[in-house]
Amino acid sequence: MIKPEYHVFVCTSSRINGTQKGYCHSNASSEIVTNFLESIEENDISDKVMVTNTGCLGLCNDGPIVIVYPEGTWYGKVTPDDVDEIVESHLINGEIVKRLEI
Repeated sequence: MIKPEYHVFVCTSSRINGTQKGYCHSNASSEIVTNFLESIEENDISDKVMVTNTGCLGLCNDGPIVIVYPEGTWYGKVTPDDVDEIVESHLINGEIVKRLEI
């Protein structure tokens, strides 16, 4: 893969031992990752966007957390239903989804 235009990080509360538990995991963060992968594929931008799950980012009150680089935009309280909007607005059109921004 060439260097992506965007790198999306999704907190899935992954632990070093591989288990997933915690606030983001219990609030559908694994589904959020799946939805990103599917939406990116459906919009034919998989050559421009990489998705990575992360361990705890420490903002559990705002979780699930999604971070988009290179801008470093942090989104909070993201639901699986928000993914298509983030993909279309931010990853395709370059516009931050203000209602989710932390």
